[in-house]
Amino acid sequence: MEIFLGGLSPSVFAMAFGVTLMAGIVKGAIGFALPLIMIAVLPSFMPAQTALAALILPVVVANAHQSVRFGFHDAWVSAKAYWRIIALTLVGIAISAPFAVVLPQYIMFLLLGSAVMIFSLLQLTGWKPDIPEHRRNPIQYALGLIGGLYGGISGVWGPPVIVYLLATKTPKREMVCIMSVIFTVGGVMLLAMHLQTGLLNAQTLPLSLAMLVPSTLGLFLGYMVQDRLDAEKFRRYALIMLSISALNLLRRGFLG
Repeated sequence: MEIFLGGLSPSVFAMAFGVTLMAGIVKGAIGFALPLIMIAVLPSFMPAQTALAALILPVVVANAHQSVRFGFHDAWVSAKAYWRIIALTLVGIAISAPFAVVLPQYIMFLLLGSAVMIFSLLQLTGWKPDIPEHRRNPIQYALGLIGGLYGGISGVWGPPVIVYLLATKTPKREMVCIMSVIFTVGGVMLLAMHLQTGLLNAQTLPLSLAMLVPSTLGLFLGYMVQDRLDAEKFRRYALIMLSISALNLLRRGFLG
């Protein structure tokens, strides 16, 4: 059992288990926010780099399952339609991932906290910019790169994609499928890059593997929640929780 603790005490591991379970539930219920919640909350009681390592395998597995939940055909159609975002996300992750192991922890807290806070506030206020059809292709390139650059150091590259999909009024089912495909491919790149950087190592890789248990359990519980509760209300509560977590990250970044 000790190998899966990743150098954490049993009590800290138990807290990480609970946070990941909740993140999985939210992911299953609303289609996103697994890495957002994990990276917003876990650094409150463990090093930010360890938190980033812990979320990598849960992100890959949860999104791989969700992307094919509606069938391989829909996943393939989504991949072809949004290849620009996917390609530039991969480029951005490849560029920024090496910096995750050298950035001072307070800078990571500030970067993560600001990104999560901006995303949460945009979603809570219902901001949905209108993107004309003729500008969508270049915007996909830009948002993919921005998300990827953030994703390499934080494990979170979804906010720009989600804002874009909301702005283009993408139907809910299609949106979940598209997000999951983009997150899966990005997660595989993040996994490959951090095996090279050493962020995923003999200590953190077993921890990430252990987090598959609560994330997968939470994912299936979230599917049940999605079928029984008002998803919009649940989404709003999740974003409020993310905003509080982001404030804590910013506090740690500014005050240490």
